[in-house]
Amino acid sequence: MKLDLKIINFFLLLISFAGGFYYHEYLFQEYYERAYSTEGIDCSTLNKTLDHISINYVDQEKIDIQKMTEGAISGMVNALEDPYTEYFNAEGTKSLQESITGQFEGIGLQVGVRDNQITAISPIKGTPAEKAGIKPKDIILFVDQKSTSEMSLDEAVNLIRGEKGTTVTLTISRDGIQKDIEITREVINVPTLDWEIIESQNGEKIAHLTLYHFSETIYQDFKKAAITILNSGAKGIILDLRSNPGGLVNQAINIAGWFLERGDIVMLEKDKNGKETQFSANGPSNFSSYPTIVLIDEGSASASEILAGALKDNKETLMIGQKSFGKGTVQKIIDLGEGSSLKITIAKWLTPKGNVIDKEGITPDIEVEITLEDYENGKDSQLEKALEEIEKLIK
Repeated sequence: MKLDLKIINFFLLLISFAGGFYYHEYLFQEYYERAYSTEGIDCSTLNKTLDHISINYVDQEKIDIQKMTEGAISGMVNALEDPYTEYFNAEGTKSLQESITGQFEGIGLQVGVRDNQITAISPIKGTPAEKAGIKPKDIILFVDQKSTSEMSLDEAVNLIRGEKGTTVTLTISRDGIQKDIEITREVINVPTLDWEIIESQNGEKIAHLTLYHFSETIYQDFKKAAITILNSGAKGIILDLRSNPGGLVNQAINIAGWFLERGDIVMLEKDKNGKETQFSANGPSNFSSYPTIVLIDEGSASASEILAGALKDNKETLMIGQKSFGKGTVQKIIDLGEGSSLKITIAKWLTPKGNVIDKEGITPDIEVEITLEDYENGKDSQLEKALEEIEKLIK
């Protein structure tokens, strides 16, 4: 069961690393020559500072030029005040690469920054974070008694993730109540999707298709499930994107091609100059005639918001649940050499009708909240509402 929650479709931070996570937004690129000139930029103060530290600092054995250089780079990047633009040293870059494969060690929690606080976006199904009861929108106040108030997202991630078998204690705030949750880290295998055939009250077969994360392998898994659904006798589809933090955008575009007509716009990408690029569906459109309802919540972000927005704008597909997270910027990874990398925001995503996703999210047509009582009783009121509504669409 998935409940709802600035993601940083960041590492699937599955903490280990969402939402993204990394995903398409974070595909690695070859290092390239600078497209701008540094002429007129005065770096003398930086060099003077380094010289004075080297000459005058009392604890000379503590001087680590590499660490200081990385700190200077991080400070420059952080001055942009964009939580999606980050510098990664060699260790961080390695973790980033591992997250693309969908397997790593951690607790399985997607985290981001909301209202300047480290916040849970969504726990991954079956992971220690979910089993420990972490929920979307939980504010993470402390990690092993270290305050997160002045931490960057990267710093928080590095503290939360770790080797399997070790423990981490998160001090969270939920509805104003503070509590400690101890979690044992494990190897995290990120699932791509699940599906089942549900019988509606009218006896109709409905395919409930849940997409957890747009990883490298999801499209292959989706095609296998789709073929089975096509042969199942299902009369409608409930596409469940709840707690899906995003991932590879090209995978979301590929999947959109099953629900949209060939040539339909899936998303718009606006760059720094305001130029818009269209990304269109490319078939096979097998589900385009199926009555479809989409489930979203506050843990739906990034690529999942693109897919939901594409169906909403092109087909007026009914959205049920809660307003999505609102992560609508594009990042790419630049190799800086010696193992380090820069993740930098280069564009913004818009829905086919030009609606902004970032910080706005996708608003459901029918808002349904899963209450704490529902959660404790295993009641999925959002799915129940979707089953009720899809019956009205089946002819």
